[in-house]
Amino acid sequence: MSLTVNGLSKKYGEKTVVDNLSFEIKEPGVYALLGTNGAGKTTSIRMILGMLASNSGEVLWKGEPLDAVKCNVGYLAEERGLYPKYTLMDQLVYFARLRGVSKSDALDRIKYWSDRFEVNEYIYPEKNAKGKKIPMKKPEQLSKGNQQKIQLISALLSDPELLILDEPLSGLDPVNTDLFKSVIYEQIEKKKYLIMSSHQMPTIEEFCTDITILNKSKTVLQGNLNEIKKSYGRVNLFVKCESDIKALIKECGITLVNQKESEYVLKVTGEEQANNLLSKMIEKKIMIIRFELREPSLHEIFVEKVGGDSEEK
Repeated sequence: MSLTVNGLSKKYGEKTVVDNLSFEIKEPGVYALLGTNGAGKTTSIRMILGMLASNSGEVLWKGEPLDAVKCNVGYLAEERGLYPKYTLMDQLVYFARLRGVSKSDALDRIKYWSDRFEVNEYIYPEKNAKGKKIPMKKPEQLSKGNQQKIQLISALLSDPELLILDEPLSGLDPVNTDLFKSVIYEQIEKKKYLIMSSHQMPTIEEFCTDITILNKSKTVLQGNLNEIKKSYGRVNLFVKCESDIKALIKECGITLVNQKESEYVLKVTGEEQANNLLSKMIEKKIMIIRFELREPSLHEIFVEKVGGDSEEK
């Protein structure tokens, strides 16, 4: 079982918004689709789901063209899209039924996820002191975070094999961020296939094995995240010590990126240059609190590849 995206392209008139996007998810796990605003991420997701027609290319699920009507796919859109005039319960049952879930199963699953996301008060009517039901809040009265919970519940009700999450943690407080992460981890443990689009690079590093970075509709970097990092080498050096070492840094020909009190962020050419600095610090008996040589972060790689480019979606 796998997802294959082959040569997807989309144009609006003479403007190309997605240019020959290809990638494959061969095994369960999380695949990251990254890019600046307007790079083509959301358009790509909509073409994968069949919500938007492509000008060329194909999307295969289990070797057959992906049909979101027939395939068990869950989708959390970046934009909130709850119907304002209908109760949350009615909407969730409706969305579940669209995915082929029986009403009884839908009700059981809604209760499970409602408990899990702590949104019972918005889905199940409460009664006042006189025993009358309190009017339910309308969807637009919910906070952005609670609307996000409801829409993730909707995406999970069919127990999808393929789950697509567009900015799933955007706007969440730390408590709800951890809650969403725990649910994502559960989906990974259940051997689901996930595509995640996010601007939060630490989240991508936490969950994703393989990535595609888009810039101005084109793929500028793609592959296994660990292998990509290794290809850059260990060139970022962080030093915390109890002495001023700017003279030693200059003597070793090392680039000082940033300094804050006794902490130094440095750029080196490799381990030899870093070890040279370490030797000089030891020779001068400087108290070293932390000396860490590491590969670049995904944030640093992303900035290098796309710079400050940004366009309309």
